[in-house]
Amino acid sequence: MSYHLPPLPWLRSFEAAARRGSFAAAAGELGLTSAAVSYQVRALEQLLANPLFERLPRGLRLTDMGKAYLPPIRKAFSELSISTIGIFGPEGDATLDIRVSVSFAVLWLAPRLGDFMATHPGFRLRLFSAVWADALPTDQTDIDIRFGHGTWPGFTARLLVNDPIVLVTPMDSRVAGPRDIDPGQLIHILGVEGDWQALFSATDQPPPFDQVGMTVDTSLAALEMVAAGHGAALVLERFARPYIAQGRVRRVPDILLPQDQSHYLLTRDGFEAPRAEAMLFCDWLQQQLATERAETPATAAARRRRSHGK
Repeated sequence: MSYHLPPLPWLRSFEAAARRGSFAAAAGELGLTSAAVSYQVRALEQLLANPLFERLPRGLRLTDMGKAYLPPIRKAFSELSISTIGIFGPEGDATLDIRVSVSFAVLWLAPRLGDFMATHPGFRLRLFSAVWADALPTDQTDIDIRFGHGTWPGFTARLLVNDPIVLVTPMDSRVAGPRDIDPGQLIHILGVEGDWQALFSATDQPPPFDQVGMTVDTSLAALEMVAAGHGAALVLERFARPYIAQGRVRRVPDILLPQDQSHYLLTRDGFEAPRAEAMLFCDWLQQQLATERAETPATAAARRRRSHGK
């Protein structure tokens, strides 16, 4: 099969110049002279018989053809780099810094990281968990997973997963719905305090007074309190699954609320493209989520037994 491909160095110069906004900045990244980058981009334009940049007094601006050509070039470079690392392993420092909320880290991500390490033994992961998104600096973070509405200044957010909300109570509870819960036993979670109001409204019942009961700052703390017999909580179904499977909490049937916030995968806006190692991890992460969605209850139970060494 014959491929109609321009020389790879020309494509690299084009992608770097588009990302950096100038031939000089691209040259510094690629270890070339500004004249060399300019020559390679000009040669690419002549080969394609189309201008890719407008040369401005201060910098570059992509033409319409350049804007159309850039995404597939970046995608091809990314896939080639990810495949190379995935098959042959990383070169040099393969440390990945991952920032994620406490509940997502403990209740979903951490039990699955062994799979990534087993299939990619050359990597070193550093997992930083934070209750609030701004608790840790972002300049050295390779992967940032946040829960919210999808808008964070300076970041591009890609939807990972949206989960519904379930009602959980202690195992010996006979609660059949919100009307059976003593308002003093409501466990509120900071950031999603309106979930109880939404549940009472959805069941056509008057809500209790605001913030009656207890307030915690993570779903993990709420689930631990319920497991200890100290109240009822509304949590994401994904977070509740391990507690339900282990018989630590009871899920109240027929309570399933939509959640208007989701987990997102964030990348910083700016000149630097995400590292190929980070993109490899992101691909693995999305494969894990896709596999979980396709699981039957039996295969899910078997996976949980394996993760607990049973």
